Amino acid sequence: MDILSLTAAQLSERIRKGEISCREAVEAVLAQVAQKEERYHCYISLNGEAALEKADEVQRKIDAGVLSGPLAGVPMAVKDNICVEGTETTCASRILSGFLPSFSADAVLRLEEAGAVLLGKTNMDEFAMGSTTETSAYGVTRNPWNPAHVPGGSSGGSAAAVASGECFYALGSDTGGSIRQPAGYCGVVGMKPTYGTVSRYGLIAYGSSLDQIGPLCRDVTDCAAILDTITAHDGKDSTSVDLKREKGDYISALTGDASGLRIGIPRDYLGQGLDPEVRAAVLKAAGALEDRGAVVEEFDLSLVEYAIPAYYTIACAEASSNLERFDGVKYGFRAEGYEGLHDMYKKTRSRGFGPEVKRRIMLGSFVLSSGYYDAYYLKALRVKALIKRAFDAAFAGYDCLLGPVAPTTAPRLGESLADPIQMYLGDIYTISVNLAGLPAVSLPCGMDGAGLPIGLQLIGDCFQEKKLLRAAYAYECARGQFTRCPG
Repeated sequence: MDILSLTAAQLSERIRKGEISCREAVEAVLAQVAQKEERYHCYISLNGEAALEKADEVQRKIDAGVLSGPLAGVPMAVKDNICVEGTETTCASRILSGFLPSFSADAVLRLEEAGAVLLGKTNMDEFAMGSTTETSAYGVTRNPWNPAHVPGGSSGGSAAAVASGECFYALGSDTGGSIRQPAGYCGVVGMKPTYGTVSRYGLIAYGSSLDQIGPLCRDVTDCAAILDTITAHDGKDSTSVDLKREKGDYISALTGDASGLRIGIPRDYLGQGLDPEVRAAVLKAAGALEDRGAVVEEFDLSLVEYAIPAYYTIACAEASSNLERFDGVKYGFRAEGYEGLHDMYKKTRSRGFGPEVKRRIMLGSFVLSSGYYDAYYLKALRVKALIKRAFDAAFAGYDCLLGPVAPTTAPRLGESLADPIQMYLGDIYTISVNLAGLPAVSLPCGMDGAGLPIGLQLIGDCFQEKKLLRAAYAYECARGQFTRCPG
């Protein structure tokens, strides 16, 4: 039996039936990591011995009937900006090297309570600032479909690890598309839940009003199972929402039927700049949902062209505030050879932060500065409100929206970093979702001529994850099993 060909839900079922042991599953993944990691570099840190010990512990609980959920015994990974107690958490930045959190993120704790086996921390763009996983202080991650191409970002390590079989699922974070875009580039499923449904406690902040933890996995069933586990009210997060839902709600939505769903395709998402192969694949996916009973039509979604400037103004402003705490005093890296406190600050931050992080801190500090606050930051907040209003109007007529994840498939390594503005423009279809606090899911819908996956994005109204997952699962059933990554 090829353990690595199973989804997380399938593996957990086999473990509960006694056909596979937890230890065998972890050993199979560690063998894959040993074979593939040098080429793809999905992980920043890996602890195989601790994972094997945890597997034995989880196995005993499964045998005793204590654990019976759809994720029990499944090896997984966590993006390196999500805290795990006693495990180095760096945000892929030199400035946090050596930082050992004294607590775990709420999402991590809930997965561990469900029987998850943590393998390690995945690579990412430094402080989640980037779209390619090339800004990491620990080296680039490569796309398992073609190592000459990027895996996307900033959760590129998590997406590549799932695609290459180096874990069965992973947690990522999404500030402007950082789960959905790498999922699209790597041919896996990635979901950004509604803002507030998953606790941000333990997530090292980039843009506090935009950040959200979510899953990267192999299919929609796994996505629903993970979401069922990590969605809960958390008093430690002031933005956490109590949905008062039943366990298994999201899995129960996976009927395979799209009858009665009204799906809108924004014309703005199909215009100039969209690769013809991506456009064709997305429209084919829309046709497949239509065949399953959905009503699909195009409509005009306003303000799309203002999303990128509004997003980067708000995100960078929040980043300049959030990253102020990294000064060499309390934790992480501290520069040597300084004279006095201010010199220590300057040298620590100069040597600890990478170029992309410095660029965004400077932009954020500029838009918050006296004389520019009203002209840029407040104006961006007004545009954010208008974008939310435009989505509200759209969801008055549609259950969900359909479009591409990115204008193209995964670019080659080095192409995006050579032109940061072009990299920012690559987020055009994803960032509006974060500005409006909406849920969205990315799943593969085809391949381009170069053999790289094409991502489909479905967007739902706030707290309508069940409806969104229903549409995603209906498409997945219509599409059939997606081509397995050669990695």
